[in-house]
Amino acid sequence: MSEQPTVRTAEGVLRGRRRRGHAVFRGIPYAAPPVGALRFAAPAPVPRWDGTREAAEFGPAAPQSGPVRASTEERTDWLTLNVCTPDPGAAGLPVLVWIHGGAYIAGTSSDPMYDPAALAAAGLVVVSVNYRLGAEGFAFLDGAPANRGFLDQIAALHWVRRNIAAFGGDPDQVTVAGQSAGAGSVAALLTMEPVRGLFRRAIAHSVPGGHCTPALAEQVTAALAGRLGTAPTARALSGVSPRRLAAELTSLGTELPRYLESWGPISRTGVAVHPVVDGELLAVSPWQPPAGGRADGIELLVGHTRDEFRLFSVMSGRAKGFTEEEATTALELFAPAPDGPAAYRAAHPQATPAELLETVYSDAVFRMPSLHLAQANAAAGGTSFLFELRLPSPAVGGALGACHGLDVPLAFGTLDSPTGRDLVGDPPAPGALAVSRELHQAWVRFATTGDAGWSAYTADRHLTRLLDAEPTTAPYPEEASRRIWDGHALAPFAPA
Repeated sequence: MSEQPTVRTAEGVLRGRRRRGHAVFRGIPYAAPPVGALRFAAPAPVPRWDGTREAAEFGPAAPQSGPVRASTEERTDWLTLNVCTPDPGAAGLPVLVWIHGGAYIAGTSSDPMYDPAALAAAGLVVVSVNYRLGAEGFAFLDGAPANRGFLDQIAALHWVRRNIAAFGGDPDQVTVAGQSAGAGSVAALLTMEPVRGLFRRAIAHSVPGGHCTPALAEQVTAALAGRLGTAPTARALSGVSPRRLAAELTSLGTELPRYLESWGPISRTGVAVHPVVDGELLAVSPWQPPAGGRADGIELLVGHTRDEFRLFSVMSGRAKGFTEEEATTALELFAPAPDGPAAYRAAHPQATPAELLETVYSDAVFRMPSLHLAQANAAAGGTSFLFELRLPSPAVGGALGACHGLDVPLAFGTLDSPTGRDLVGDPPAPGALAVSRELHQAWVRFATTGDAGWSAYTADRHLTRLLDAEPTTAPYPEEASRRIWDGHALAPFAPA
């Protein structure tokens, strides 16, 4: 018998590889390459193939924007996924589908931080997905469906539904999971009634609040197209190469501050394109009350880090150098109107401008969207398990604190990955190993049983798991922020 595992999917036979005791299948197409006549279209089916298709290498990442290394990859089969299974001959194994982050403009499922080996060793079938990013996936274009990156993720979930049993997985025990933009994707999927039969549970780490109204998204597309000397339509932009379009989106992102007067908060995000609340696929914001149209609640594991924005302030070189004027602008842009800016100053009377700015950014961009998602899911009849990661990173002399992204290598158990070593330390301290074990086990337990291992968050008891060297379950720790935002809707970005 061949040492290379093979499986028969609905589209054809795949041959993977053995790796660390598991069967691994990489670069599996779940939709046709979205180029040519399919550029900016909804994902199209993959034609069946004859014979055996090799599934040994990751598929290429979608075109990347932002401060990332330029890619010379010319392949256009971006819509692929990967499967790691303990045993393709098994049956009924729980499945975790991972959607990577990257601000909706960057990232790839092949990042070593997302190595699924430890999760597979614990009995999960792990699927990781590439999807369209940046302008390819989220620019609001006349003549194209909105939120194409979400349509790609839905197509991948349909692939899982059709095929995961061939890898030993249970199609009725699927947990969809993500961090940052991946968590925003999970939150968006929770609003889509037709998608709900495709997964049973959800994990969302550091849910971002960045959605756009169609009116603002149209203005962004017009600005992007204007830089390229073309019309803001799918037909016109199809004449621009994907790499050039991604590069121009990067340039627009660096110039966003000049749009403060017309685009408001989006001008301070560094990212020009965001998912659009289009009234169709994304009919409502994920944290809108159940009466607004969201589906019934489900089992949800959701949380954030304590110092979400610290990573970005340190990366910018401005961690302690923000001015009073910048803090005032941040409060006016991101704190809930009309009393939010004054409420933040009253709640933090001794805070420096940098501390005020960091607090309101952490709240508006990640912490309150995560908290409000837990609340909305519980209000819809679901069970929400909330956490805050409080373990500080030792990197940069401890300046990062419990920063954005620190939770990912802890949950995957990839402390030896390049990012894991950078954030957690090499070797990791005993406290980091303990938090990694707890968070990793919480994922496995939750994907298997729907129970994270601590008390659920409820409207009257705001219980939260505080992940630290000495973990506890206690009332929500960011109580001042919770009160400031209580009763305030997390509205999509709109023109100023």
